Amino acid sequence: FWLKLSFRQRSAAPHQKRSQGVARSAAMADPCAEYKSMNSFWDIPGMKPGVITGDLAWNLLKYCKAKGFALPAFNCTGSSTCNAVLEAAAKIGMPAYIQFSEGGSAFFAGKALDNKNKQASILGAVAGAHYVRAVAPAYGIPVLVHSDHCAKKLLPWFDGMLEADKVHFEQTGEPLFSSHMLDLSEEPHEENVSICAEYLKKMAPMKLILEMEIGITGGVEDGVDNSGVSKDKLYSTPEDTELVWNTLSPISEKFTIAAAFGNVHGVYKPGNVKLQPELLDSFQKNLGPKVGYDKPFFFVFHGGSGSEKSDIHNAVDFGVVKMNVDTDTQWAYWEGLLKFYKAKSGYLQGQIGNPEGEDKPNKSYYDPRKWVRCSEETMRDRVIEGFKDLKAPVP
Repeated sequence: FWLKLSFRQRSAAPHQKRSQGVARSAAMADPCAEYKSMNSFWDIPGMKPGVITGDLAWNLLKYCKAKGFALPAFNCTGSSTCNAVLEAAAKIGMPAYIQFSEGGSAFFAGKALDNKNKQASILGAVAGAHYVRAVAPAYGIPVLVHSDHCAKKLLPWFDGMLEADKVHFEQTGEPLFSSHMLDLSEEPHEENVSICAEYLKKMAPMKLILEMEIGITGGVEDGVDNSGVSKDKLYSTPEDTELVWNTLSPISEKFTIAAAFGNVHGVYKPGNVKLQPELLDSFQKNLGPKVGYDKPFFFVFHGGSGSEKSDIHNAVDFGVVKMNVDTDTQWAYWEGLLKFYKAKSGYLQGQIGNPEGEDKPNKSYYDPRKWVRCSEETMRDRVIEGFKDLKAPVP
């Protein structure tokens, strides 16, 4: 009896697996189709000003994909940069995407804090998320709050943010953050995807979105140096992305993939970076027929600063719903201060004395609210440009 039962179980398993695969392909419909006829993201049921999470956040990404545009996500390091992003998005009536890196989170909390066990990074990210939650509704737009690249060595930071998500979920019914990113691209693919699956299992009950990376983004970002990585690792394959889909989709639909197509962090001279956004198209065409609809993947574009507009547009056409922007907005923030100093340098050489007289006070010029605001304005303008680059319906 036990021999027969064991044989039946073993022999049925492959058949069962094949049947599930066929059923899944036959039953699946394009999850973005219902959003194509909507006139505005405000038509998404339940859409609201302030931080959005769970199904609402995921439905917004579906809307973006259906409408053929992506959201730019901006790295922030304090309330000032958060405000610049929120101001820009509100000015053009678009949703905002604010994200915190591990280093940026530590800066948010204060560089003087001990961060040996990533406690300052946890505190800073959590404080940043709470800050955005507090002020975002006043800007009248939906906002997603995200944590950026988390390598394997930074998992304590990720774990700390998940704990904060759980506490907030228990209190309010939704997580603190909208989404988190695991960047285990330096690990073997199988290990990368396996760890992502374990974390997605923890995130799924709270309906958190997981962003993962397969294939390495080159260059230097937030202290992580991938400038010497071999060029073959800068390009993902159809097999890579299909592995991610087959592993993660049974757990939750809420995952995005930062697939590598030659991406490099930072800004480089034209011609030095060989982007191949057509690879994203090949990944979609590889999986589409197997699941029964076109462009099943939700892709993320890393290393977007300084990219050619045509490459950005092609990537969006091939299923990119989010693009990270950091280097360009860092420069924009600095440029505001630089221009202010050049224009007002005669008033910034001392507390007293300027071109109008030796006894004239300069307080109104060196007040941080004056020059920090100039930085916010130039960053705000660059944020708006980011929306336009990604084909967003900007007025």
